[in-house]
Amino acid sequence: MAQKETLPQLGPVVVKLMQGVVYRDQHEAVWRDLISLQVQAIDYLRVIGLTLEVDEAEGFAYLRQVDPDESVEITIPKLIQRRPLSYPVSLLCVLLRKKLVEADAGGGEVRVVLSRDQIVEMMRVFLPNQANEAKLIDKIGTYINKVVELGFLRKHQKEPNVYEVRRIIKALVDADWLSDVDEKLRLYHEYTINH
Repeated sequence: MAQKETLPQLGPVVVKLMQGVVYRDQHEAVWRDLISLQVQAIDYLRVIGLTLEVDEAEGFAYLRQVDPDESVEITIPKLIQRRPLSYPVSLLCVLLRKKLVEADAGGGEVRVVLSRDQIVEMMRVFLPNQANEAKLIDKIGTYINKVVELGFLRKHQKEPNVYEVRRIIKALVDADWLSDVDEKLRLYHEYTINH
């Protein structure tokens, strides 16, 4: 008996996107349906004031609120809320994005994997010195957890203190912002010295 072929369905794709970022490597079936129904998804989501961002090369897709300038239609209340990131979490995102750029420039491994100790060392330079080293490491741990919660880092399943930098971070820290990252890092460093 031949196996019944299932047709792509828009409902599960939209629901998965509403839940967060869709990754090709984590959601293979949804990703396949998303790619085949991309035009229909864009049309559907536009009605509720959202736009679909798909990066096929990097293997992720996410939703963002349509800017008021982009929409000639009636004003739609915001469905996706923007939340400002704290200085340390922003700093960590910038440092992780920079690591991704360095790895891409090196042409080596596609994945960027860092230990918790490596992340702590990256951040330590930019944070105010504290007498209590353990307290500083715990604070950095909370920043790491926040970035994991945001979806920019993923914990390794078998090694608890190892993290993979997710390529979705490219959407937060884009190339324009990254082009002057050294200047931003210098300013961050000055900020920590003065505060």
